[in-house]
Amino acid sequence: MSLVICLAALAFLMFVAYRGYSVILFAPVAALGAVLLTDPSAVAPIFTGLFMEKMVGFVKLYFPVFLLGAVFGKVIELSGFSQSIVSSVISLVGRSRAMLSIVLVCAVLTYGGVSLFVVVFAVYPFAAEMFRQSDIPKRLIPGTIALGSFSFTMDSLPGTPQIQNIIPTTFFKTNTWAAPTLGVIGTLFILGAGLSYLEWRRRAAVRAGEGYGTGHTNEPEALPQERLANPALAILPLIAVGLFNKQFTDFIPHAYGASADVTLTPGAHPVTQQVSQVTAIWAVEGALLIGILLVLATAYRQVAGRFAEGSKAAVAGALLAAMNTASEYGFGAVIAALPGFLAISDALKAIPNPLVNEAISVTSLAGITGSASGGMSIALAAMSEQFIAAAQAAHIPMEVLHRVASMASGGMDTLPHNGAVITLLAVTGLTHRQSYKDIFAVTCLKTMAVFVVILTYYVTGIV
Repeated sequence: MSLVICLAALAFLMFVAYRGYSVILFAPVAALGAVLLTDPSAVAPIFTGLFMEKMVGFVKLYFPVFLLGAVFGKVIELSGFSQSIVSSVISLVGRSRAMLSIVLVCAVLTYGGVSLFVVVFAVYPFAAEMFRQSDIPKRLIPGTIALGSFSFTMDSLPGTPQIQNIIPTTFFKTNTWAAPTLGVIGTLFILGAGLSYLEWRRRAAVRAGEGYGTGHTNEPEALPQERLANPALAILPLIAVGLFNKQFTDFIPHAYGASADVTLTPGAHPVTQQVSQVTAIWAVEGALLIGILLVLATAYRQVAGRFAEGSKAAVAGALLAAMNTASEYGFGAVIAALPGFLAISDALKAIPNPLVNEAISVTSLAGITGSASGGMSIALAAMSEQFIAAAQAAHIPMEVLHRVASMASGGMDTLPHNGAVITLLAVTGLTHRQSYKDIFAVTCLKTMAVFVVILTYYVTGIV
């Protein structure tokens, strides 16, 4: 019965998310409903002492990353830099290679620190125009954008500032550059297989005589023929984020040591921070802050007039994204404390290989919650000590655990109830019936890539 309660809580949360209800509201409802069925007297203590404790802890660690990432993406958009980057990549690659162009544009923006949601809005008008000119079915746009922005630059490429690559650092004491060679191998697999799949789908449409189509909704207006920023200037903030992220990752441990004790007032109790636990977070925050200041310094006139409203929208988006994930994190902590979770955990423990165990656990919970960051947070909060112990016994570096967890989180997370998928389809004016097949194909490729990386590690030993 206890196992049924756990599964029912997970199924309920997945159902309400798919139906479009707020996870912030229903994650505690699902969690406390499971507690009520297990031990009614424990509802209030578990809510305050476990759910809220874990939820607030997540916000404390990661909200600044969400906030700075959202503001950075917004100023990149307001400055016109995103439009300049898109146009430049398209000119470089060629309009005849519409799919490759869109994938590369999305990759550049997301690896540079721009939010996935911002990328969808920024790239869609260009994708629609290029697909129309090339007579490629519009229904293939969501899969193309998903490959460029929801896959390798989100969790595979070393150093990516996306949250899916930051969360494992706090559990494994690693940094965002963990297992760089394995990350690049995973990236090449996803990119090669993904582009091959999309090209196969395009050729099948050509053979069937299918073109861009007519009668679509949410068609973008004609792109404005305004003067764009210099591409070198436009991409500079994105490069700066990557470079400073790396520099801060190396500099912070040397500057502070393993921990920092700070006393602002003589005789007061010192504030102690274990620096090793937050090095990666501080590094990304510092890099994003520099990126924002660089955009403001180089495009102040373009940004200044719209920054007040734009920053409000960015803050609202960051709050929503952070609170959604934090609620799922609190939900996961409660579920992990239930007796029924022991049965799930024991079943996963039966998988003898620690890396395969971690990959399946993380991607399963990411799929159930419909969130890469949420599912990974749940899995690592509940089972990271188990993963670490098994990896140490097998002499597996923590960097490999980090990369496998990060990549696995970006696997089955893009099930139909995923927020990014719903947003992508809404922006493009398409439905699950029309376009989800291609998004799911990219999802399967991402999941396969994790096991390619695991196999590569065991065969070669490279990290």
